Amino acid sequence: MNHSLVYKIASDPYEFQQINQLNYETFVKEIPQHEKNDTEQLIDKFHNENTYIIAKSGECIIGMIAVRANRPFSLDHKLHNLDEYIPSDSVPCEVRLLSVREEYRSTRVFYGLCERLVHYCLEMGYNLALISGTVRQLKLYRRIGFKPFASLVGTEDAQFQPMYLTKESFLQSTKAFQRLMLSATVQPHPRDERKLKHSFLPGPVPMHPKVEEAFRIEPFSHRDISFIQEVNELKQQLCGMTKSKYCEIVVGTGTLTNDMVAQQLRLIKGGGLILSNGEFGNRLIDHAERSGLSFHTLSKNWGEEITTAEIDSALKAYSPKWIWTVHCETSTGYLYDLAEILSLAKANGAELCVDACSSFGIVPVHFQDVYLATSVSGKGAGSYPGLGIIFHREEICSHQSIPRYLDIGLYSEKGSIPFTHSSNLIRALKEALAHLDFRRNQAISFKVRKKFNEWGITVMGNEGFSPGVITIETPRGVSSRIIGDECKARGLLLSYESDYLLERNWIQLALMGNHREEVMTEALGVLKEILEPVKEARYV
Repeated sequence: MNHSLVYKIASDPYEFQQINQLNYETFVKEIPQHEKNDTEQLIDKFHNENTYIIAKSGECIIGMIAVRANRPFSLDHKLHNLDEYIPSDSVPCEVRLLSVREEYRSTRVFYGLCERLVHYCLEMGYNLALISGTVRQLKLYRRIGFKPFASLVGTEDAQFQPMYLTKESFLQSTKAFQRLMLSATVQPHPRDERKLKHSFLPGPVPMHPKVEEAFRIEPFSHRDISFIQEVNELKQQLCGMTKSKYCEIVVGTGTLTNDMVAQQLRLIKGGGLILSNGEFGNRLIDHAERSGLSFHTLSKNWGEEITTAEIDSALKAYSPKWIWTVHCETSTGYLYDLAEILSLAKANGAELCVDACSSFGIVPVHFQDVYLATSVSGKGAGSYPGLGIIFHREEICSHQSIPRYLDIGLYSEKGSIPFTHSSNLIRALKEALAHLDFRRNQAISFKVRKKFNEWGITVMGNEGFSPGVITIETPRGVSSRIIGDECKARGLLLSYESDYLLERNWIQLALMGNHREEVMTEALGVLKEILEPVKEARYV
């Protein structure tokens, strides 16, 4: 199971037990600095004076740094004239026992420990940190800003270089780490004092001025004959775009429409198959579980391809009556081949249901043979959030076993207006659809990906991924939150605050809605200024 990483000061007894175990694994087994013992725990000689900054994945400690300020330091015992090497106005502390479990090295764990260390030192008033840096990581320490002094200490098998880090040298190291220091000392400006430059969020998205104008028209009753006509026109427009025979428009979100699909699937006798290689495939599984559906799953790692051969094999193994999948997996940008999946579904006698919330309006979609498909008014459609859309191949009748608000048949029988509706959202969506341009979407995405390639910024996927979602795999050791916060402070809104993005240290640009060329070019320029120095942090 994946866990969010937590950085904290150790406080619980079980944490100290793990610290002693990690200390043994690192400084007895890996670096032969101490003798082996039967307990396989190493209690540091300054244990009672140490403050341990730890990184945890779940309940497991995966990294640590110990800090203490009491003299004599361990370096005092190795260098008799230590004070001659450090500035006279120093308020020093000693950093020791740096350790990261092997499977978490070359990840952001080390950076996270440093971030927490900086905060702690600033809080305590220390202005110089001493360390005995293993010769295996001298390049790393220098890049962070540590200054070597004196000669090597330790034994032939475990040699260390005395080094120190000052606030000034830390600030003069890489720009990426400079941001870390600023984040610990500078309070961000209030939101209303920032000038918004551009939004790359999947919602709310930048909108065409005509869409905003349509939304501002005075609202009128959902029982008015003119509103009923507006809804019918919009439904015809949506069906024409997707080659679907029927569609319903509800007041709600994509989550609501997928709950409605789950309720409809309850009426089909037999189990199903759900495909998942990301957060929103997992959410379909959650929808199905909460609705009491019987189903199997075909799951892969996030962003990893689920091949047609694997789907065909699962269909033959489980003989499901229905398949449910996202079209665009928003968490990565992965785009499923719906034509191939639909062909397999037909060949195996299964109905296909599709969550197209992040693909409708971004790429052409055809639902004429799809049993049920869902989307929304925001995101790729380029309008305000607040409307859900359900496309269906056949007429659907109301069913007493389904709650009224989730009953697609009830909407169908009432012309999509069984309950209070929104004339403002309907008109805005109608106007937004008139301005959709799939070729322009492709061109914008190509331009952004090309820029990232020129800047040496790694993005997930290839041309087969959605043009509407670009995922930046933040360089190892660099905090996506810090980058995202800095972007936000400069009026550039990116996706990074969702738990599933923070957990994986990813940042996303959603190219949805109306992106004006000149504004987007300016926004990309700001993004380059922020991301360019980040490449310098790839050494972690």
